[in-house]
Amino acid sequence: MAANFKIIVLDDDPTGSQTVHSCPLLLRWDGASLAAGLEHPSPLLFLLANTRALAPAAAAERVREICRALAAALPAAGLERWWLVSRGDSTLRGHFPLEVDVISAELGPFAATLLVPAFLEGGRTTVGGVHLLQGQPVHETPFGRDGLFGYSTSYLPAWVEEKSGGRIPASEVQGLAAAQLSRACGDGGQELAQWLAGLAAQPLVAVDAEQPQQLAALARVVRASPRPVLAQSAASWIRALAALPPQPLAGADLVALRRRGRDGEPLRGLVLVGSHVPLADAQLVSLLAEPLCTGLELPVAQLAQLLEAPLPSVPSSGLLACLERDWLLELGEILAGGCTPVLYSSRGEFPCASVAARRRLGEGLAALMGRLVGALAPQLAYLISKGGTTTHALLADGLGLAAVELQGQLLPGLSLVLTPAELPVLTFPGNLGDSGTLRQAWRLMEGLESCP
Repeated sequence: MAANFKIIVLDDDPTGSQTVHSCPLLLRWDGASLAAGLEHPSPLLFLLANTRALAPAAAAERVREICRALAAALPAAGLERWWLVSRGDSTLRGHFPLEVDVISAELGPFAATLLVPAFLEGGRTTVGGVHLLQGQPVHETPFGRDGLFGYSTSYLPAWVEEKSGGRIPASEVQGLAAAQLSRACGDGGQELAQWLAGLAAQPLVAVDAEQPQQLAALARVVRASPRPVLAQSAASWIRALAALPPQPLAGADLVALRRRGRDGEPLRGLVLVGSHVPLADAQLVSLLAEPLCTGLELPVAQLAQLLEAPLPSVPSSGLLACLERDWLLELGEILAGGCTPVLYSSRGEFPCASVAARRRLGEGLAALMGRLVGALAPQLAYLISKGGTTTHALLADGLGLAAVELQGQLLPGLSLVLTPAELPVLTFPGNLGDSGTLRQAWRLMEGLESCP
């Protein structure tokens, strides 16, 4: 039986489920897929829109398509309540406010839109309206200089004004302070409920968050309110709103999902690294220091020349096809030699002539990696996929999946999903952890160290 309420998350890349467990992640939103997702007993349903990888117009069209599919599917679902979350990046990258504008136009109006970028599990907090990464204003980090989604301020009202091109002045952004949330933890949320009920003109509300209990208090008020609320948030808000019981599978149980061969023989896994943020670079270096890990680098400069044409679904040139065959053979040889292949794109920011060219290159590299791994999938024990665009291409195209089932978190923020073929895939955001986290995840999946 389906839950009598549903939290529907439009996820702009496949890593937004990093605080929850035991729910479906849809890669398609046709009527049958949505009906199955809405029937699932979990209160959560993720739609992996992958819009962060798209140009603005394409992102808007995809969100519009999803919203219209939801509008057709929801009446038959028999839900008493439902809430929408536009899941965005905890380092403020993505198509904001475009996506919430489309959602509001298609499925609104909403009493308010909550802006909750905190990802407490990953050291992203919001204090006095300023969004921080490990205590540092996020615009001072490499994420503020992102080539596609860069910004110049960490003060959320000013950030909203900047990202909206001045359409939403900073002065019109309401602030929900940590002190208000902390009081709600003690008074049952009565004052906060009155404050939210008094909001007019469908405002955007920037939410402070330093502690999980603050978000939990806000979630209780939102769940009890008769007025529908939209959220633009990172993963911590989803966890608070869902109020799930403890994860049923401990880390050791997740590791035990790794596949074996038909005769019970051990199989090897594969690690895929598409993200190229500085942290991902450091994590890759640490992993490749492991004697049982063998790297295969895809040369971005060479591939950029082959992939610059509009992207087809199959290799467009004889040269690319030959390179793919060679790389596939090399990956197979690494597996046959008893090692874990680590497939990665060459490091650094490749200079592209335009933003559009950069997106095409990113999509092309992700699709290439997905094809290579998809061909090897039947002989793998598990996959670790690092980077949102890379992971979406792997699941949707390389493995050709309509949905996966989220099992839980192996480490904080590292979601393990299970494919219909029971292949465990550990989805690993590009900007999460420290320099040793990817290596630790691999060692856990290999049984070389015990789960914490």
